[in-house]
Parts: sequence; structure tokens; C-alpha cells
Amino acid sequence: MSVKIYHNPRCAKSRETLKLVQEKGIQPEIIEYLKHPPTTEELTEILNKLGLQPRQLMRVKEAEYKENGLDDKSLSDAELIEAMIRIPKLIERPIVLAEGKAAVGRPPEAVLAIL
Repeated sequence: MSVKIYHNPRCAKSRETLKLVQEKGIQPEIIEYLKHPPTTEELTEILNKLGLQPRQLMRVKEAEYKENGLDDKSLSDAELIEAMIRIPKLIERPIVLAEGKAAVGRPPEAVLAIL
């Protein structure tokens, strides 16, 4: 099984999710998305697999969200996606991809449905 995790090692939920995946005997490809943000195409594909709109995957309580005017409801999906790539801290984490599916590890057990 090919599994990827968009991971932030400083985030407790991300660490818990990674541990849960590894306890299932899976060694996922770990992508530290703060260092290596997804491309526009990758993030669009992730959103499609999650069935979410861009704003639903954004960390709206981060200071950068308001500082960059991202609370403006007139922004397009493309503008929000571009902002998440430019400021990857705004992407909710962790995101696990497996077998053509995706899940956000909040709570960490949510990823079990796709493993």
C-alpha cells in the first residue's frame, strides 16, 4: 500500500497520526509540507479527494490568515489555493493519502477509514 502523509513534526496531531499509521505496519512517505509545499495540482487533487473547498482545509485561526486578507469571502478557490502554497502553515494537517483516497488526521483515527 502506497501511503503519503503531509506532516508537521512540531504538531502533536500530526505526530499521533504518523504513529497510528506506522502502528498499522505502514511506512508512509513523509512530506514535511512546511519545507516542501504541495504544488497547485497536488493541492487541488488533495482537495478533490477530501471533497473539501479550499477554505475548509485552511487554518483560519492562524495570524497569517487575517494578515493576508484571506477572510475575504470574494477570493476565488484558485486564490485560496495559491495562498496555501505560498503560506503552507495555513494548510490543515496532517493529511494522509492512500489508495486514491485522502483524510485529515483530526482526530488521528480519522485516517483509519482509508488505510
